[in-house]
Amino acid sequence: MIYLDYQATTPVAPEVVAAMRPWIEEKFANPHSPSTWGREAAAAIEVARDRILTAVGLDEGRFAFTSGATEALNWAIKGTIERSERRRVVTIATEHAAVLDTCDWIEGQGIAVVRLPVGPDGIVDLNEAERAIDERTALVAAMLVNNEIGVIQPVERLAELAHQVGAVMLCDAVQGFGRVPMPLGPDLIALSAHKIHGPKGIGGLWMRKGAEPRALLHGGGQELGVRSGTLSPALCAGFGEAARLASECQERDRDHVEKLWEVALSSFSDNWTINGSVTSRYHGNLNLRLDGLDAARLIAELRNIAFSLGSACASGSGRPSHVLRALGLTERQAHSSIRLGFGRYTGEAELRSACRHIVRVAREQQEWAA
Repeated sequence: MIYLDYQATTPVAPEVVAAMRPWIEEKFANPHSPSTWGREAAAAIEVARDRILTAVGLDEGRFAFTSGATEALNWAIKGTIERSERRRVVTIATEHAAVLDTCDWIEGQGIAVVRLPVGPDGIVDLNEAERAIDERTALVAAMLVNNEIGVIQPVERLAELAHQVGAVMLCDAVQGFGRVPMPLGPDLIALSAHKIHGPKGIGGLWMRKGAEPRALLHGGGQELGVRSGTLSPALCAGFGEAARLASECQERDRDHVEKLWEVALSSFSDNWTINGSVTSRYHGNLNLRLDGLDAARLIAELRNIAFSLGSACASGSGRPSHVLRALGLTERQAHSSIRLGFGRYTGEAELRSACRHIVRVAREQQEWAA
């Protein structure tokens, strides 16, 4: 199997597995217990928290663990609206479903939601954003790196626009954390461990002082008094180690994926088109279109290569990608697009081999259709 689905999830790093193992096998105490073992587990969680804060690299903030980025984004959006007298949210049409579906829900509660369009390159029009972000706005939500097409949004400029009118800026940094520099402007940043070679089922929300959203989950108030639920020391330790590695390896990983990007591009003819900006992007995400291709069939035929149509969260729905449609692609063009994701553990030879098989089967499909 050649794994090219790094945007869906990443392989767990061996160092992460080693960091988690003691808290699964031996040191299994509840970290919220006052026992000696409980205090030891709680201390391990704080070590992990410090590692994540160091990797984020932003001052005057704190980090709360959650079950994943979906919970973090729900918490950030709903909790910010609850603590604000303003009744307007501005976001982007290409955001992840965890943001867009939450915005759909709050819209049903009487909150106005503005979904900013993007250009053919997938990047938001800042003039449109400036017109939309006004004194009625409580929250601006924007993704750092798009999960389907890899483009990088101007998050720092959007944060400036938000702050000019007293709004809070939320950044979904799930696909950018550990891969590209973190933006300086956001007040809230959602993160996930399994996108940076950590375990699934753990994420978190970085919060600038004074911008903390109201609690979404109520109960024991275990996590900094703002998020209830018993934490898993193993998952937290794994996230902390993954964050440490991401920070340590970021430059090396970036150089590696840029080489892989060139390897992949050299494998495809001019008949293939890159979806989204070629310049403002993370190079470990390559979304390609071949007009007339049946992308779902291509994936089914290449069972030994793991790649995707787009967001793993929307796979199987049968609907065309909302991200690609927002770029102006037709429904047919969206269904003719594939996403290749590669990273730290992808080899140049295996990537070249996978691309060769993709091109071959796609050509056979076209010849059969003709």
